[in-house]
Amino acid sequence: MLLSFTLMVGMELSAQQVKVEASETIELMSIMARTAGYREYHMDMAGKYTEETEAWFAPFESHPAVAYMQSLKPKYGIGYDAVASMSLHTETDGKTVRLIDATTLEKRWKNINLDTCLMYINQFYTDTRFHEFYIQHQGFYEEGIQTYRNNVMQYFHQDWYSQFYGMAPKETFTVIIGFTNGGGNYGTSRQFPDQKKEVFAIVGYSLNRETGKAFEHGGRYASTLIHEFNHSFVNPNLDEEANKALLEPIGEDLYALTEWMMDWQAYKNATTVLNESIVRASVIIYMEENGFTAEQVKNEMYDQLGRGFHWIPELVSALKEYTHQRDKYPTFNDFYPEIAKTLGSYVEKEHQRIDAALRK
Repeated sequence: MLLSFTLMVGMELSAQQVKVEASETIELMSIMARTAGYREYHMDMAGKYTEETEAWFAPFESHPAVAYMQSLKPKYGIGYDAVASMSLHTETDGKTVRLIDATTLEKRWKNINLDTCLMYINQFYTDTRFHEFYIQHQGFYEEGIQTYRNNVMQYFHQDWYSQFYGMAPKETFTVIIGFTNGGGNYGTSRQFPDQKKEVFAIVGYSLNRETGKAFEHGGRYASTLIHEFNHSFVNPNLDEEANKALLEPIGEDLYALTEWMMDWQAYKNATTVLNESIVRASVIIYMEENGFTAEQVKNEMYDQLGRGFHWIPELVSALKEYTHQRDKYPTFNDFYPEIAKTLGSYVEKEHQRIDAALRK
């Protein structure tokens, strides 16, 4: 069995049990996507690292593996978190990349011949001397990890999740910095046979244009981390048939009301919009309960409104009722009927407002 060549630099926090890492396969797949012209992996916000990436890999823009990646996006929708998912299901010993297990690979890969895909990944890995590139940048990765730990992890309190959701985590948590990802952040997971489910926050790396530094104003970056880990508690609830029957029709209406904005953010169905809504409201509750300033919380609310989640104020108010009535709602899942009422009421009022305007 090949050993995963993942850079892990002393980042396991005793109090929080969350690792912060760099990953060779994350960088590999991200740079393949960048070289293939994937917009979400071509933000180029890492300064000198971006320049060195361009210099090293630009000569391979006509490589067969790049052409293969270019063919995947229009046909199968490969991009965004699907790229990260493939990264997390592969490993390398510095010579060869292999697929560990495809069971929990993101569903967009299901109709793709994985043997062919892996052949192209290995061709790119070998021909570009990718491992050499990765090793040359170890110092840069280590510095980024340490900066993230110092500036961001102080805002992350894992114990809050168990208390808020009323259940112990059944997964392990890991942060991986995607140094090629710019402003792109992805929450994804994997589960190998006979092992715990592993949940990952893939956080993008970008430099402040004015100071040239990464991960300044740690609270702002922490909201992304807090967001991604909420998904591991929220998403499974909507897999339950009772919750799905209750909420999905409402989710269809929410999606229809803001379809353009949701599609622009790659949220293309009712389930995704519902989970994103609940997670974003939960982040605001987290911020209020964990020492963020009133201005930071308000800015987070404004950000969600600007992203098209216009029902977030109502949802936050509902979740505060949940926090005040934990004797009635021991777990977050117990509160889903009330979430349905809140979102259903919002949808009804919006339709009434639209109908009233059209009747005039």
